[in-house]
Amino acid sequence: MKYVQSAKNPQVKQWKKLHTKKERDRSGTYMVEGFHLVEEALKYDEVVQEVLVKEGIDLPSAWNLDSVSVTQLSEDAAKAVSATETSQGVFAVCYQPETQEGELKGKTFLMLDEVQDPGNLGTIIRTADAAGIDMIILGEGTADLYNPKVLRSAQGSHFHLPIIKGDLPDWIDSLKNEGVPVYGTALENSVEYHTVSSEESFALILGNEGNGVSPSILGSTDQNLYVPIYGKSESLNVAIAAGILMYHLKKAQ
Repeated sequence: MKYVQSAKNPQVKQWKKLHTKKERDRSGTYMVEGFHLVEEALKYDEVVQEVLVKEGIDLPSAWNLDSVSVTQLSEDAAKAVSATETSQGVFAVCYQPETQEGELKGKTFLMLDEVQDPGNLGTIIRTADAAGIDMIILGEGTADLYNPKVLRSAQGSHFHLPIIKGDLPDWIDSLKNEGVPVYGTALENSVEYHTVSSEESFALILGNEGNGVSPSILGSTDQNLYVPIYGKSESLNVAIAAGILMYHLKKAQ
């Protein structure tokens, strides 16, 4: 096991750079933090490049680390690497999966148009995983999938289903060509969501927290839906709306 003592070590500086999208894109890697996320990452082959652990912390004996490099960090080095205030002292550097553009996987799809809040994106991913959605497509302007806040909110669900970046209009065309009904979300020119039946196959589009789905995308959907508000709140959080709509549209298996 390697040991890194100084927070000024070049390798520590490199790991810290993974908190930035620029370095994640450049290196094709990202970092997860905490026992749960590291454990989830280790369940999949060729995902984890390296595990980092603060000195004095024991890694679970059940973890399979045979093909994974493990580095021990001093308390100062671990603090420098962490993206949280109350770190558990366990990290994994992971490889980003290769994207497979144009390949539809499954029957149910979620598309996100400029969903910018990392916490919302992570929660939506976690909810889509729970609802049994087969694939998520992140449109331009959506928060980075590997942002630390997204990863923490998703709670490991990003390991469980394919999530890719893509041009939403192109994907809508592909879905329609495959006979998949495409639902947008909007307040105008839309119907209450419960008037639409559950489907074995569907695509749902959710949009920016402030502006919603862009008009050009709404114009190419088969039907636009809205969630009625019965109380005095002006709007629903996008992640909450996503959960309501996905669970309604998803036909019980």
